[in-house]
Amino acid sequence: MTARMNIHEKGQNALKAMYGLGGYLAKSTVEQSLLHLLYFRVSQINGCAFCLDMHAKDLRAAGETEQRLYLLNAWREAPFYSARERAALEWAEAVTKIPNGQVPDEVYATASAQFTEQELIDLTIAVITINSYNRINIAFGVVAGSYEAKAK
Repeated sequence: MTARMNIHEKGQNALKAMYGLGGYLAKSTVEQSLLHLLYFRVSQINGCAFCLDMHAKDLRAAGETEQRLYLLNAWREAPFYSARERAALEWAEAVTKIPNGQVPDEVYATASAQFTEQELIDLTIAVITINSYNRINIAFGVVAGSYEAKAK
């Protein structure tokens, strides 16, 4: 698929609102490394090549291991993720997929045991934000591969 338009150039006014969410999340008490892991996982679910490329590069630049990236799609079976990460990944998947029209009570209970109420709100905003970016990039055929990670 070729790019339909340069949404990042033509849609600047519309995207400014979403950039504000990123600014908010940058100040969250949730670890930035965990948020980027969530962005990568949600992008896997949604099949957003541009976001997968971008977040893989950002995660690697921040020191994430190849092994954890390769196995993220199977995080439930892999022993490389902490209880906090597992709770966040489960929450992100449930908020993205909305099984049976709601986030299951057991998923909420697991997440609530690992995160404060404010952190859970921030995780939810993070999931909503990456889902929105995924849909924009997929809708406009944004091509993966051009993103360069910022030096850490």
